[in-house]
Amino acid sequence: MRISKVAGLVACLALVASQASAETTQEVVNKAPNGLAQTPPMGWNSWNKFACDINEKTVRATADAMVSSGMRDAGYQYVVIDDCWHGKRDENGFITADAQKFPSGIKALADYVHSKGLKFGIYSDAGRLTCGGRPGSQGHEYQDALTYARWGVDYLKYDWCSTGDRNAQEGYAVMADALRQSGRDIVFSLCEWGTAKPWLWAKNTGNLWRTTGDIWDSFAKNDMAHDWAHPVLSIVDANEPLWPFAGPGHWNDPDMLEVGNGGMTPAEYRSHFSLWAMMAAPLMAGNDIANMDETTRSILLNKDVIAVDQDKLGVQGRRIVQDGDKEVWVKPLAGGGRAVLLFNRGDTPATIATDADHLGYPPKVRAKVRDLWAHQALPNWTGRLEATVEPHGVAMFRIDPS
Repeated sequence: MRISKVAGLVACLALVASQASAETTQEVVNKAPNGLAQTPPMGWNSWNKFACDINEKTVRATADAMVSSGMRDAGYQYVVIDDCWHGKRDENGFITADAQKFPSGIKALADYVHSKGLKFGIYSDAGRLTCGGRPGSQGHEYQDALTYARWGVDYLKYDWCSTGDRNAQEGYAVMADALRQSGRDIVFSLCEWGTAKPWLWAKNTGNLWRTTGDIWDSFAKNDMAHDWAHPVLSIVDANEPLWPFAGPGHWNDPDMLEVGNGGMTPAEYRSHFSLWAMMAAPLMAGNDIANMDETTRSILLNKDVIAVDQDKLGVQGRRIVQDGDKEVWVKPLAGGGRAVLLFNRGDTPATIATDADHLGYPPKVRAKVRDLWAHQALPNWTGRLEATVEPHGVAMFRIDPS
């Protein structure tokens, strides 16, 4: 009996998967990086605002808004559909899209996003089911990677629900190998929540890895809505010590941005955005871009702060002073510059200061200093930075030695 081309392809993929399983974990970990995401990825993800209430109309409107708002030109590239886009697998095991939510199909949607000068991303899971109960990729990694490549996917967020006793290193190595063999460059985002400490082993497996549970649209450290949902301050304190593990092509990911979703004040959202930039984090907007207000837009489109995040040196910034609620952060920049953040975690205004010595400069260094939220140069740099910072707020500067 003749085997159909599709059935033959399925058999071939199964053979590839069985052969790859012997080499995955350690050998994939030891492979050279894929060369992608040399700066932290920037874009938009559907989950924080829309969760499972997502469809192609919303995604197209978001792509349009990323262009008209100036976000694309500011560096935001990826339009990523998170969970709940999935339909059933067909008779040969290939994944399909939910026909009611995405009647034109994923490839047509990807083509539309590409036509806007943007890149397209999608979501799956290393388990049998996604976190939203849709079909996961376990046992279908090579089929799914090939499908994504055919659709024109540029970015894959890969979650960790319904994985049972599966080993995280193995599960992500299998999909990493499948993506390499798909014939398309696809940025690989590991969403394992930091449980298996991916910063210790995922440098050559993926391009970014989650370091914590999901973000919650709240600022205060003790505001835990669920055991899996974390406010900004909790995430900052978990992600900051991991600074030695980040660099070009492999980034610590403290989760997507909540800027504009309504749970924090403008000062707290500015702090959220600034801290993510200081930590060289992926900047994945999570709001309704098509309907954002001017305050949200002014935060997400702050090109001075974005430039700190996207600095090509690729060093994650860190906290160098913590005095109660008063903190000083520094991030080395290409060309010998520094980004400096004066951060007030407290509930009342605070005067925060630092000097050249703390920042690694000689006391009388000549330098240009720019206030990144006031968008203005500071005159008469004397080797000391000082600002009165509003509650839960930041003052952020860039120093470039003359």
